[in-house]
Amino acid sequence: MNILCIGGTGVISTAVVDRTLAQGHSVTILNRGSSSERPPASRAEVVTADIRRPSEVRAALGDRTFDVVVDFVAFTSEHVATDIELFSGRTGQYVFISSASAYQKPPASLPIRESTPLRNPYWEYSREKIAAEDVLVTEYRERGFPVTIVRPSHTYDHTKIALTGGWTDIARMRAGRPVLVHGDGTSLWTLTHSTDFAKAFVGLLGLPQAIGDSFTITSDEFLPWNRIYQIFAEAAGVPEPELVHVASETIAAAIPDIGPQLLGDKSHSVIFDNSKVKALVPDFFCTTPFVHGAREILAWYDADPRRQEVDPELDAQFDKVIAAARSHG
Repeated sequence: MNILCIGGTGVISTAVVDRTLAQGHSVTILNRGSSSERPPASRAEVVTADIRRPSEVRAALGDRTFDVVVDFVAFTSEHVATDIELFSGRTGQYVFISSASAYQKPPASLPIRESTPLRNPYWEYSREKIAAEDVLVTEYRERGFPVTIVRPSHTYDHTKIALTGGWTDIARMRAGRPVLVHGDGTSLWTLTHSTDFAKAFVGLLGLPQAIGDSFTITSDEFLPWNRIYQIFAEAAGVPEPELVHVASETIAAAIPDIGPQLLGDKSHSVIFDNSKVKALVPDFFCTTPFVHGAREILAWYDADPRRQEVDPELDAQFDKVIAAARSHG
């Protein structure tokens, strides 16, 4: 297949491009050419253009057509409206990367399936994804635009620390300082390695049965947040981290920058049913348990101290919230 990937150097897209190339498909990456921790795969064609400037894209692509177009950097209804204008009649399948955070929060029942309602009153990012889905579904129903919607949950690679504070939390653990955990740490969370996600995603490309439909793609492993912090601590060489639990609403009020994602996603237990995508991609299964993924992440950060950036403002905010919690405890 001839596949166009818009973006192509992110956590998800890099793994997808690598797997697509490994299966012998032709891949064209369209992006602005900005520097990245993940340079484009050498075997992919790279076209430099800004997807937010449709005239640039038209000039760069000319009258080329593609079997599949995947936009990894579409986040709003305006973004997908531009894609519809650019690629209607020029592709057999258009794949939109939505988000599992778009599913009903809090979920009325578990596991979460594709039939779970889409509603997130806490996080604008999720609401924008829902609005984009609405535009695409309408375009499919009314004009046959060949959309496939994919909803990943928390997908990571070796560069992404899944903790609220990122490296700041790791640094606190290694210094013997307390680490802030939302709620009581028992809500369940699903973490998916990007290479595992790519197995199911690439399996959907070019499938007529996937047109006009939506699919959740996550690992089947779910863990309580206390265990996720413990796994990172063990990978960092800290066998007994000090975890301080504070209500999610309290954290969100004290640290507004992390509030929407915390209240709109991470504070809720999420377990996903992947049977729908497995029905079309029967060889999809995840082979990277998070305990292995965490070791991979710490090895990457420890290989170059320049990657170990502590956020001093967030670090101070953590101290303030923890001190307040202890004073009321």
